[in-house]
Amino acid sequence: GPGPTCVLGIDLGTTSVKAALVTGTERGLALAQSCSRETQAHSHSLEAAPQGMEQDVQKIIRALDECLAALPQQQLQQVTHIGISGQMHGVVFWKSDKGCKWSESGTGPAFEPDKVSHLVTWQDGRCSPTFLSSLPLPQSHVSLATGFGCATVYWYLKNSPDFLKAYDAAGTIQDYVVAMLCDLKKPLMSVQNAASWGYFNCRNKSWNTDILKKSGFPVHLLPEVGDPGSTAGRTTCAWHGIPKGAKVGIALGDFQCSVYSCLTERTDAVLNISTSAQLTISMPLGFQPPEAPDPSSAVTYFPYFNGDYLAVAASLNGGNVLATFVGMVAQWTQELGLQVQESAIYPRIIQAALAQKHSKLLVHPTIFGERHLPKQLASVTSIGASELSLGHVTRALCRGIVENLCSMLPVQHLEEMGVRRILGSGSALARNEVLRQEVERIFPFPVVYGKDVDAAVGAAMVM
Repeated sequence: GPGPTCVLGIDLGTTSVKAALVTGTERGLALAQSCSRETQAHSHSLEAAPQGMEQDVQKIIRALDECLAALPQQQLQQVTHIGISGQMHGVVFWKSDKGCKWSESGTGPAFEPDKVSHLVTWQDGRCSPTFLSSLPLPQSHVSLATGFGCATVYWYLKNSPDFLKAYDAAGTIQDYVVAMLCDLKKPLMSVQNAASWGYFNCRNKSWNTDILKKSGFPVHLLPEVGDPGSTAGRTTCAWHGIPKGAKVGIALGDFQCSVYSCLTERTDAVLNISTSAQLTISMPLGFQPPEAPDPSSAVTYFPYFNGDYLAVAASLNGGNVLATFVGMVAQWTQELGLQVQESAIYPRIIQAALAQKHSKLLVHPTIFGERHLPKQLASVTSIGASELSLGHVTRALCRGIVENLCSMLPVQHLEEMGVRRILGSGSALARNEVLRQEVERIFPFPVVYGKDVDAAVGAAMVM
C-alpha cells in the first residue's frame, strides 16, 4: 500500500539550502531523509558596494532544486505538507504576476525566478547609523537596524527610487518561495518575519502604516501578515514530484524553526551557531515585550509560536567569523605564491586547534559589529610569542565567538531564569569540535547537540 504521508521542511539559509523529509511514526515525527546544498549565491551590489550584501535568487532556487532532486522521488510523491523557513530581516522584490516561470525539469515541474530582484540579506550594511537615525521612529519593541527589510526599502526610496517602481511585491526569500508555490497575488508573511523587518507592532499584529505613509514609504509593498503555523495556501502545480494541492505553511523564521526542532522544556536554553549565532531562552507564558526597545540592550524578544516569545542574544558574529578567518589564511597563502583551497584549510585549522587545549590569546571576534553596538569592531590582545601558531589562534577565535555570545546573555542570567541544560544547534557547531569544546568549557550546564538541518526539520514539525 501507499507509504506514510511525508512533510517536507525547507530552510533557505545564508550559505546553504537544506531540505528534510519528516514522517510520522508510532513514537512521533522522525527524520527520514535530508539534503543540503551550498548556494554560492553571493553577488556584488552595484548600488551599495562595498557595504551591500546581496544574493542571486536564481542561484538560491537552483540549490533548492538540486536538494529536492537528490531526495527519493517515491517519498516526495507522499508529501502532503510543506513547511518553509529562511533567513530573517532580508528583502527581495518581485512582480506579482511575473515572479517566476514554470517548466519541466528531470524530476517534474519546477519554477525559475523571473522578474525578481537580488535578495538584500540580513548582513547588508548599507544603512549607516546616521541614515537609520534619519528615519521615523517605529512603534515596535524591536530596534531598527541595517539589513532589516523596511530599512532597506527606505534606503532605495532615498538613493534609487526608480528601482522600486519595477516591483509590486516584497518579502523575505522564504515568503517569495511560498508565494510562487501557492501563486499568491499578494505575499503573506508570518509575524516572525514581519517583526524582523522593523515597523511592525507585535501586540496588535500590524504594520506601522500611519508612520510609514507620512514619510512616503511604499506601503503597497508590505505583505499581509498571518500567524506562524497557519497555512498560506496549496501548491498550484506538481513540484519535483510533490503532488499538486499539497498544503504550504506561511513562511517562518529560520531561528524560530531551529529552536522549535529541539526545545521541549522551558528550562532549556538553545545555542545556535551557523552563519551568525544566537543564545535563547523561553519567556514565561503570557509575557509581552516592552512597548519600546532599549537600543543598548543585547537581548531582543522574538515572536515564537502560539503568542509566546523568546529572549534572544542575537550575535552577528558566528560561523561567518571563522569563514572570514579561513578566507584571510587563503589570501595570505596566495600572496605568498601558494595555492590552497579554502575547503582544505577549514579541517586543518580545526585539527591544529584540537592539539592546543589552551590559548592565552584573547580574541574579541566582532568583525561585523553587533546590532546594539554597530561601531564595535574586533580586537586581539594578550599576544605572546608562544601563542602565534594556527592552533592557538583558531582555539582563541572559537572561544571568542562563544564568550561574545555569553557576554550578551550571561550565565548568571540563565541560572536566574532556571536554565538547566543547553541545546546546541546550527551548522558551525555541528561541524566544529573546537567550538563544541569551548561551549562546554564556558557554560556550566550539560550540553546536548542537534544536527545542522535543524531549521528545515523545525519547519516540517510546525506543519
